[in-house]
Amino acid sequence: MKKRIGILTAGGDCPGLNAVIRAVVRRAVADGAEVVGVKNGWRGLAEGDVEPLTRSAVTGILPRGGTILGTSRLNPLDSPDTLARVKKNWQRFGLEGLVVVGGEGTLSAALDIWRDHNLPLVGIPKTIDNDIRGTDFTFGFDTAVGVVTDAVDRLHSTAESHHRVMVVEVMGRHTGWIAAYGGIAGGADVVLVPEHPFRISRVCELLKHREEQGRAFSIVVVAEDAHPHEEENFLIDEVREQIFRHDRLGGIGTALAQEIEDCTGIETRVTKLGYVQRGGSPSPFDRVLATRFGVKAYEMIQAEQWGQMAAIRANEIVTVPLEEAVSELKRLDEEIYNVAEIFFG
Repeated sequence: MKKRIGILTAGGDCPGLNAVIRAVVRRAVADGAEVVGVKNGWRGLAEGDVEPLTRSAVTGILPRGGTILGTSRLNPLDSPDTLARVKKNWQRFGLEGLVVVGGEGTLSAALDIWRDHNLPLVGIPKTIDNDIRGTDFTFGFDTAVGVVTDAVDRLHSTAESHHRVMVVEVMGRHTGWIAAYGGIAGGADVVLVPEHPFRISRVCELLKHREEQGRAFSIVVVAEDAHPHEEENFLIDEVREQIFRHDRLGGIGTALAQEIEDCTGIETRVTKLGYVQRGGSPSPFDRVLATRFGVKAYEMIQAEQWGQMAAIRANEIVTVPLEEAVSELKRLDEEIYNVAEIFFG
């Protein structure tokens, strides 16, 4: 009897998801196994919405953005009824293992489901934020950095032409990986990240210094969760609550641009890149990384390494416990921030 495994993608979409799906299917089929694609994350397993995935079903999906399986943010542990339906359909479809592809929230749920309910599963880290512990990189991150770099490159020309400060707000949730990498690669003059509360006086000082030195434009990259230092908090409570909502961050770029213009007198504009960072075709690096993760995930199922996650360390694909991966967010490496800081101003 053929081994039958499932795969689902949950949480936010991310470039490289289809590359993972393709890799799992190709590796499994080569081993004589069957793969069931679960539609729309955990919701599909709760509702019994699945489809068989064959080699022909995944032909041509490698360069495509998004996920052919769809996604949702449903957490099956939020409802006893939902969890019961997940378990029932797990048995109904004869799953001998499940590949769960997701970010910190999805993998946290996967850990609890495996540990507390003994469902055999393995994880693959997916997020543009690069904030999952135990792995050097997550797929999606490189693509997002490429989008930011391209945007900063393009904004240089308009900033220089109009002698402006351009503030670029980027994603990253509670970490500054995208801002730091994108800022360094794009040659930003100031990079602001959640790990280092910023002093607006210092930011304005750097920008004024550039102007006095004859550099008539500047680029500021700010992560969506970057906070002003409490000693120089220029945000009124209402604005602060709107920017740093738990469910959806965004808006610090607009507030920062206004404060910079008020303090320096330099014309300042803001660009919020938003969801464009999450969409589109994955970069070559992300295609390869996602493929390696997918192959490893099937091999983990073969070895019954349940409760583990595929990861990359020093360019080697390894396994790490889900418990380690979701223990806390992986904050921006200080060495990376120190490199960015060398070029401030």
